Amino acid sequence: MSPNPNLPWWKQLNGYHWFVFTVASLAWLFDCLDQQLFILARDNAVKSLASSETSLRQGELSGWAMSIFIAGWATGGLIFGAVGDRVGRAKTLAITVLIYSVFTGLSSFATNIGQFMAYRALTGLGVGGVFGLAVALVADALPESARPKALGMLQALSAVGNVTAGVCAMSLSGVDPLVSWKYLFWIGSVPAFLCIFIMARLKEPEKWLAAKATSRIDSTKAMGSYASLFGEARWRKPAIFGMFLCVAAVVGLWGIGFFSNKLVGAAIADSLAGQNLSPKEITTAKQWWSAANLIVLNIGAFVGMIAFSKAAHRFGRKPVFVVAFLAAMAATIFFYQKFNTRNDIWMSFVLGVCQLSLFAGFAIYLPELFPTRLRSTGVSFCYNVGRFIAASGPVTLGVLQSAIGKKAVAALPATADAAMKATAELNAFRSAGCYMSAVFLLGLIALIFLPETKGKPMPEE
Repeated sequence: MSPNPNLPWWKQLNGYHWFVFTVASLAWLFDCLDQQLFILARDNAVKSLASSETSLRQGELSGWAMSIFIAGWATGGLIFGAVGDRVGRAKTLAITVLIYSVFTGLSSFATNIGQFMAYRALTGLGVGGVFGLAVALVADALPESARPKALGMLQALSAVGNVTAGVCAMSLSGVDPLVSWKYLFWIGSVPAFLCIFIMARLKEPEKWLAAKATSRIDSTKAMGSYASLFGEARWRKPAIFGMFLCVAAVVGLWGIGFFSNKLVGAAIADSLAGQNLSPKEITTAKQWWSAANLIVLNIGAFVGMIAFSKAAHRFGRKPVFVVAFLAAMAATIFFYQKFNTRNDIWMSFVLGVCQLSLFAGFAIYLPELFPTRLRSTGVSFCYNVGRFIAASGPVTLGVLQSAIGKKAVAALPATADAAMKATAELNAFRSAGCYMSAVFLLGLIALIFLPETKGKPMPEE
């Protein structure tokens, strides 16, 4: 018997629906935990493993570590999205969770920067596969009327993983930062145990089984086929413009948003400067406040994702995306221009609401663009493959900051001291972030070529 669509979405689910939703949500939650642990541990890991390098060179290596991780993420999305359509969402989800857990743990045992980069690339493969698989699994297994809000909640719960990462970093704020990064990666290896539950009980959705049976009879209905995705205009157009939709948000978040902690760190350092603290106390306080900022950012993310989900259900997907992209650009410029003191940490909440609300839209909207046989492939392509472009974000931000900073420092008087030069370089970072925020406008252009899907069933053939 079909559930009553007038009931709240959570009341439309039976016991097995809840199991599917829980497993998929946990897989993505832990995936996001892993991402944030890397963000928190990255700089200290690079300093520890490349201690002989200058601070400027360490900063470049940190940017490259982020870019390599994102590139591995994109590759994993490309591979495992198609594998998930071909061999099953449940099996492939277990594989991807195991990959990112194992290589996160191995990252802590890296003895040089080369090993660390390699482990992060391999971790990225697993991380990249999870979103498309988890979304496709929930989209195919849950009742149609409950699907959009359930997917919005799945994405919102990712903020819980991000907040957990912040709490973990807070708890380690008193530990030597050149050692604590290892502990963070050990925590990131824990989700491997989730694979036991995925493999033991999770079944493939009936929709997927039916599509698989059809593909055996009709060779034109191949599962997880990039030839079908790009060979048929009906699927090629949403794949290409869906990718650009995601690129705008991913570059905005990973190339700009997640580097906002540099401003937070500088503000915290200034606030601690006059308190006669020891270097160790200052380091501990900076670690604690950086983690606190991440928590505030992701509390905002949770609120923004829930708000996007509700608004998309009421007003439609495209109008809400328009508002969200404009809000993300405005919030990013505001943050980079106005964040100056520790008291401004509320701005991180606003940044989280505006930047990360977009990602709830992707969970809801992307599976509505593709049929069952291409759903994981299409979602993963849009959400992850654009990260090849996004991988340039951190490097671009660094290069842009360097170019602006050199000009700013050169313009200073010959008597300028180190503090004046540091301020000029920080202002260059602010300007670079503001210039790059124009990437959110790409999402508005992509929306012109994409359909409105509110109230329509997911496409089938």
